[in-house]
Amino acid sequence: MNKYRTLLFSLALLYTCFCRAQTGEKPITIGHSINLASSYLKEDRTINIYLPENYQANDTVKYPVIYILDGGLEEDFLHLTGIVRFNTQSWIARFPPSIVVGIAGNTRKQDFTFAVKNLDFLKKEGFPASGFPKYGGSEAYMNFIEKELQPYLNKNYSVGSKRTIIGESLAGLFATEVLLKRPALFDDYIIISPSLWWDGGSLLNHAARLLSTHLKKPVNVYLGVPSKEEDTRMYAAAASLNQVIRKNKNIHSVFDYMPEELHSTVIHQAVYNAFKKLYPKTAYSK
Repeated sequence: MNKYRTLLFSLALLYTCFCRAQTGEKPITIGHSINLASSYLKEDRTINIYLPENYQANDTVKYPVIYILDGGLEEDFLHLTGIVRFNTQSWIARFPPSIVVGIAGNTRKQDFTFAVKNLDFLKKEGFPASGFPKYGGSEAYMNFIEKELQPYLNKNYSVGSKRTIIGESLAGLFATEVLLKRPALFDDYIIISPSLWWDGGSLLNHAARLLSTHLKKPVNVYLGVPSKEEDTRMYAAAASLNQVIRKNKNIHSVFDYMPEELHSTVIHQAVYNAFKKLYPKTAYSK
């Protein structure tokens, strides 16, 4: 019976493909995916990659790279790549055609949080400790990006030196940690509604010292924040981070308060705003 079912399924699949071929149907593609083995994460990671129109592997053009931390197909890759594609069209030309790299999230609570002594602070934030069965992997994740992902892209794609990172919520916490501890990894930081409450706000408490120690080159930082009426403490923490950032001479910063957005809705508007505010419209030609 199983053989007959397999045969019927195969015939149905062939018939479907034939019908689609007859009607001219073809899939819509916006990029491709690769699996990248990581010794730091001890697992494979799915990396989604969008290449600009007219991209040629043998071309001499070197493209900026935009990294999306929550970069899975069911996360933020598709709609944020759409914003990039829109802004790089010739009639918009807000910034040059860019490669988009989406890192699919397997265990984001582990990847985007740094190690802590205990999870007692979660109770104050209204989260059960059971909601974080694994955490504290941000150092390994930074190693993965710096020592495995970026070298892989440098070797296999026509990438330039300019790199942007986009992170929201816990991914915003991670992007903030990268800015404070390994700022040379990126040139532009788009940080949206960061979860600075992690470990009782300890990262924020050390922000000025970490920047003074590690930041040796100019960077751009966009900090997008939703309505403070939704969560006054998250807003206050983001505003405090902005004060620290503004005092550093190596940072060109933009603080973007969006009272009509919530934590759950802010990312799309924030990324669009970030591209406008970090890259004022100027004509660009390859």
